[in-house]
Amino acid sequence: MDVNFRKIDIDQYDEDALLDSELYEADPRDPAQALNEVKQKAAAVRSSLSKGDVVGALTLVLEDAPYGPNVEEAKNLNLQTLVSILNSTKATEIPGVVKALSTDAQDTLMKYLYKGMALPGWGDVSGSVLLGWHEKLTEIAGTGCIVRAMTDRRIV
Repeated sequence: MDVNFRKIDIDQYDEDALLDSELYEADPRDPAQALNEVKQKAAAVRSSLSKGDVVGALTLVLEDAPYGPNVEEAKNLNLQTLVSILNSTKATEIPGVVKALSTDAQDTLMKYLYKGMALPGWGDVSGSVLLGWHEKLTEIAGTGCIVRAMTDRRIV
C-alpha cells in the first residue's frame, strides 16, 4: 500500500487556506533584538526577586513577551526566567500575586504555563509548580483565561 499521499500538503491547493502570517502580526523585533531584550529583562527580574518583588518580576517577564516563529531562543529564555520566578514564590503568595496582574498578563502567564507543561522534561522538574500556579490562576482569572490562551495565535 502506498502511503505517499500523507506527505502531500493539500492546503497548497486551497486558495481559502489561512496561513499563520495572515492570522496575526509577527513580532516586529528581529531575533537578536528580542533575545537582547529578554536578557535585559532576566537581569532586571533577578534584581526584583532579590528585593522580594515577585509581582514586579512577573510583570517584567509577561509584558511584551516575544512571540512568533523567528524568536525561539528568546522565547525559551523568557520561559526559563518565568519558571525561576514561579519556583521561588511561596504557595501562599500565589493568589495575591495573580490578583495584582492585569488581565493581559494573566493570559500570557497561562500561555507560559501551558508551554512549560508541554515541553518534554519540564514537567519532571517543575510540573507540580506549574500545576499549582495553573490552579490558582484559574480560580482567580476564571476559565476565560484558559480560552483566551488557547485561542490566541501569538504563541509564546
